[in-house]
Formats: sequence, structure tokens, C-alpha cells
Amino acid sequence: MKIISPAISRLARLRLWQIDEWVNNPVAAQREVLQELVTSAQYTEFGRQYGFNKLFNVRSFKQTVPVHEYNDIKPYIDRMMAGEDNILWNTPVRWFAKSSGTTSDKSKFIPVSEESLEENHYQGAKDVLTLYYRYNPDSELLTGKGLVIGGSHQVSKASEEISFGDLSAVLLQNSPFWGHWIRTPELSIALMDEWENKIEQLALSTIPENVTSISGVPTWTMVLMKRILEMTGKSSISEIWPQLELYIHGGVSFVPYREQFSQLIGKDINYLEMYNASEGFFAAQDSPEADGMLLFTRHGIFYEFMPLEEYGKRFPQTVGLNKVELGKQYALVISTTGGLWRYIIGDTVQFTSLSPYRIKVSGRLKHYINAFGEEVIVDNADKALAAACEKTGSSVNDYTAAPVYFSQQSNGAHEWLVEFDTPPADINQFTYELDNALKNINSDYEAKRHKDIALRMPKLHAAKKGLFQEWLRRKGKLGGQHKVPRLSNDRKYMDELLELNEQLP
Repeated sequence: MKIISPAISRLARLRLWQIDEWVNNPVAAQREVLQELVTSAQYTEFGRQYGFNKLFNVRSFKQTVPVHEYNDIKPYIDRMMAGEDNILWNTPVRWFAKSSGTTSDKSKFIPVSEESLEENHYQGAKDVLTLYYRYNPDSELLTGKGLVIGGSHQVSKASEEISFGDLSAVLLQNSPFWGHWIRTPELSIALMDEWENKIEQLALSTIPENVTSISGVPTWTMVLMKRILEMTGKSSISEIWPQLELYIHGGVSFVPYREQFSQLIGKDINYLEMYNASEGFFAAQDSPEADGMLLFTRHGIFYEFMPLEEYGKRFPQTVGLNKVELGKQYALVISTTGGLWRYIIGDTVQFTSLSPYRIKVSGRLKHYINAFGEEVIVDNADKALAAACEKTGSSVNDYTAAPVYFSQQSNGAHEWLVEFDTPPADINQFTYELDNALKNINSDYEAKRHKDIALRMPKLHAAKKGLFQEWLRRKGKLGGQHKVPRLSNDRKYMDELLELNEQLP
């Protein structure tokens, strides 16, 4: 295996000039991507419906094609899953990534074409490796194995030719043969969907391996690492995997978890954030010092950025890369080689740099609290919790928050349900620090909290251990990318969780 790392490193350096080309010319790269998308799909049913053969520039594309959410394109996708070709994309689509995105009972099925796999997901992964080698030229990442903690991985058949599963399953089933040499666990364990047993098997099978990288959702990665330490009696993961050098994360903010990871691993390693969703591989951290992730502009996806006030319009005003602003919140709108056309994926992003274009995921279109005009987003909540943890010497596993509405007796508030890994000595002090941090981060929240006129001090409950896992289990959504909504603008999830918290021992 020692010979693999230098060979891959050389290949990575050869790719750098191609990456630099689209990094330095992102607007031109995006125009080329859109032209290729429209040209490829002009004879599909969707392309004929909207006259793709007459769309010659970005402006005409935006004026002709409305934005879509999943329910708008579901009839097309249903036909594709029934085996019809040439509907949204011009090549046969035989795989669909099953995604809930939230804890909603309804699943979404995202088309994954051969072009999606090769030009987007796999090319994105290769470029992440290339960028990592740029800043770590002496890395021995590929002298060992990458531990992948993905989703449930179960693959189901819609018909003899059509298959679906979570994105991890689709990528695993279609990955090149050499991909299985450099990752762990073996496929039979990776394909397990019963998470309690899967954690046991993951631990047993990976403890003897030379693991040099880990990728997965922070919560499940922590569960696995703690179980491995229990099994081995070791005090840190670095004692088991001394060559571990990289943790790749995405899907949720890593801010609340970083200190816990440092303690569990027991040494300094590299951390790398990726933005890889069922709909596409969008961005990845290109520099350890950079704030935000480099937007991948030449990977089969055309991006538009919709100001949040435009949400709900059939033809909203969106902007391209040449008109985005630093720090402003945008809903991400994409057109892809999978046949998603001006599709709102539901994430909100902010630009942290315009040269090169870097973004961070700030939340979800429907995951926020704005019951009183305070406009609190997930990014605000993550940072405030991290500040409160630092002030009180505590750490957080998971959380959710929701509004408490005005009543005749009192004004409004935010109610928090927090599962601590290390609880604070004084829960009231933690609540004070959380509230104070939110005021510093969000001026709208600060204004509503002024003299308790609109919002009073938050209500905070310590969740019993395992509450959020048990809630997901009861909804049949334990494991993988499923997660509790961090913020809700109503009390549906909060009331369910508070009731369950009372029932747990």
C-alpha cells in the first residue's frame, strides 16, 4: 500500500491546473456548464416543453424555466422510476438517491445519472483529495484506509432495472473496483441498516485496520469512537489508529462537536468540511485556513442564488456568481446532470469569500425561528451554543429549539431542548450565556430581547441521554444522514420531544 500514496499524490498534482482553471474563471465555467446541460437535455420531454433548443443564454433560461421544489417535479420522477427514458435527462437514469432531508415522513427520490456520478460526485471526491494534497504534500493518507460511516446503505428495487437507496448506497454500489481497496468496512457491513448492530460490527471490523481518515456525520462518528474505546480499554483513538490524520465531515455544523472530537482522538489531526448532498457535490474546504468551502463550478451543476425574500414566487429573482454579496443569505437553486432544473434544494448558504467563491451552509429554508421577527438561523444557534459551552466548560451532543408563543400571562420566548455530553454545573448560567451569545450574533434577536419587550429569557431543558436517537428510532429514521431539525418555527417537534423526554427513564 505504501506505493499508492506517492502515485496518487502525483496524479493529484496533475489535476491541480484543471482545478485552478475553473477556480480562476468561475463565471465562464458556469456558463459552459449551463450550455452543456441545456444542449444535452433539449430533446427530453422537459427540454421540449420549455424550448431548450431556443435558450441561448442565462437570461433566457431564467425567464423561461420556473423554479421547482420536489413536488413540482415528482410526476416526472415517478415516470422515470417506472422506467421511462428521456424525461428530465437524455441518458437512461437507473439509480435514485432516496432522501428525506428532514424527519418528514415523505421521501424524495433524486435522479442520479451516469453523468451525475462521474462528472459530479466522483470528480468532486477526487478534487477534494487533490486539494488536500496541495496543503499536505507529505500526507500518508492512502497508506491506510478510510473509514466511511455512511447512511443505511440499503438498496431497493423499484423495478428490475431501477434501484434506489440513500446516496451512500448509490455511490458504493457504483464505485470503481479500486475504491473498495482504500476504504473500510467491507461492503456487507457498510450495507447494514440496523444501526445498533452496525456500530458493533463497524467497531469490531475496523479496530485492527490502519485507519488514516474517517468520514461521517459527527454524532454517529462519536458514538462509534466511544464504543471502540470501551471495547479496547484505550483512552484515545490515536492509540488505536496512530496514523489517523483526517476527519471529513458535512451535513450538520461541526462547531458544537470539535472539542469533543479533539478529546476523543487525543491528538491534532486535520478537519475537512464537504458539502455533498443527494442532489450533488457542491463544495469542499480547499484550505485549512479558509472560512467556508470552495464552490465547485465545473462539475455538472449550474447554480443560482435566491434571496430569501424571493422564496415562494414562481419566477423569483435569482443572482449568479457575478452578483452575489458577502454574508447575505441565499437559497441554493441548481440545475444538474441528473435532470433537476432550477431546483430549490432547501439549504441556505452565505458567501464567505468572492475570490475564490467560498460558501458556508447557514441553515434550511424551513429550519429557522422567526416567530417574533428575530430571524434566528441554524448558524446563529450553533455559534451561540459553542460560546455557551466554552464559557461553562460543557459540551453538547444535539439540540432543538422552537418558539413559545405570546399568552395573556407572558410574552414570547425560545424553548431549547439540549442533550449534553458534558453538562454544565449550572444550567441557568448556561442559559444566560446562550442568550447573551445570541444577542451578540443576531441584532434582530437582540432587539426583540431588549428589556424583555418581545422575547423573555429562553427556557432550556436538559434532554435525557439518547432522547434524540430514540425519537428518530420511533420514526424509523435512525442512522445515516437523518437528523433532528435544529430549529423549528412551530412547536410540532418540540412538543413531541418534550413528551418523550418525560417518558424516558
